Amino acid sequence: MAIYKLPFCNILLLVLFRLSKAQYEHLGYPSGYPEAVQDAYTPPELAPDTPRIQLRLAGDKRKHNEGRVEVFYNSQWGTICDDDFNIHAAQVVCRELGYVEAVSWSPSSKYGKGEGPIWFDNLQCTGKEKTLALCRSNGIGVSDCKHSEDVGVVCSDKRIPGFKFINTLPNHVENLDIQVEDVRIRAILSSYRKRIPVTEGYVEVKDGGKWKQICNADWTEFNSRVICGMFGFPGERKYNTRIYKMFARRRKPQYWDYSVNCTGSEAHLSSCKLGQVISQKSNETCSGGLPVVVSCVAGRAFAPTPMTGFRKAFRQEQPLVRLRGGAIVGEGRVEVLKNGEWGTICDDNWSLLSATVVCRELGFGTAKEALSGGRLGQGMGPVHMNEVQCSGFEKSITECSFNKEALGCSHEEDAAVRCNVPAMGFQERLRLSGGRNPYEGRVEVLAEKNGSLVWGTVCSEGWGTMEAMVVCRQLGLGFASSAFQVRVAAGGIKCSASAPDVLFISSV
Repeated sequence: MAIYKLPFCNILLLVLFRLSKAQYEHLGYPSGYPEAVQDAYTPPELAPDTPRIQLRLAGDKRKHNEGRVEVFYNSQWGTICDDDFNIHAAQVVCRELGYVEAVSWSPSSKYGKGEGPIWFDNLQCTGKEKTLALCRSNGIGVSDCKHSEDVGVVCSDKRIPGFKFINTLPNHVENLDIQVEDVRIRAILSSYRKRIPVTEGYVEVKDGGKWKQICNADWTEFNSRVICGMFGFPGERKYNTRIYKMFARRRKPQYWDYSVNCTGSEAHLSSCKLGQVISQKSNETCSGGLPVVVSCVAGRAFAPTPMTGFRKAFRQEQPLVRLRGGAIVGEGRVEVLKNGEWGTICDDNWSLLSATVVCRELGFGTAKEALSGGRLGQGMGPVHMNEVQCSGFEKSITECSFNKEALGCSHEEDAAVRCNVPAMGFQERLRLSGGRNPYEGRVEVLAEKNGSLVWGTVCSEGWGTMEAMVVCRQLGLGFASSAFQVRVAAGGIKCSASAPDVLFISSV
């Protein structure tokens, strides 16, 4: 039997390739960059004797796509013990919830202790199961664990293309969290289609690969508050219903099967509960109702039609909260002004709820992530707040309850946030080309020339790392690690004879 061995140099090259690729994997891909093709989603077909369960992520979450794994079975929510749990089981959980994959899992009740039964113990999954109920275990409800062993997972924030929510427990809809492929605000009126950012339009969910409207029969202002926050807007307002009634008569909407039930404090729609099933009578849904419309209020920095002529008439008050150390707009270490001195917040009990209060206060939407451990840099000065607890409706983080004593806290525990910000379209007018990976390359700008939009290069005269920083921020790629110039013959922008006309940058 012949054994073939790869030459040592080939093995070395393969290892180096995988290592160089791995250093960028945690960043994902910039928008517009081609990604790996995902397998087409097919709704699971379960045998009649398969136990019917539903899952959710709960507890002290710092992102909407992580949390303590909870199982709804036999009319009751329960948890999963961490004994024998592994990344394959986490993969089944995340896929069942509609996420592309699992990133990691955590034992020992990292997201807090749950309540109720511990439904699964000694779970053994291959990662290919369509539902957690098909994994081997001690049996549902058979466990010798305590809630101090509750397991949690972190899922990727990417949703499975074509994902469709299948309710296997139709009599318990009000207990289930919302699971859809995607959400959007679609501008309907021509005046809003031309605005950037889009602040008003139909709320649509993507379910089973199709965009659908939501019936407004049970819609509340709390639901609108959550939707606006997801898209980077701190608040919502009333709109002209008459014109939307006229539009709905002309085009028949296609409604989603469910209504939505939010409390208003959620950072993401996936944390809201499903409402009642929309009744279907004589092929007509949402009888007497209309598609849900939201009208959001943009923060001052993102207002679609700023009144520049009146800006000097308003004196901006001294802010009490600011973000520092972030690589892009809407993220940074949280700093608070007290007695004329800026200080930080200790990350004890720091949560998505408190982070959302900060984001809304600064004119952004809800929080994408509440960060701890000084991840966006360590501050200076005193630690002003500790063990912050908010309801989610405060106007300022300074209105939340907190412990004034910060004994044991250091700047290694500084809290930070990443906020949802409106889509301004900046990334679509700039790109990096010719690089070895998505995070470096020649800077190219989309500009109008002879009545049409064309891509061109940027003259490098006066170009340095600070200018590269702006490009990386605009593309959402973080900080620039270097900026350099290459002299080649390229068209687009006329440069002086002494200046190269193609710029290369690399982001961290």
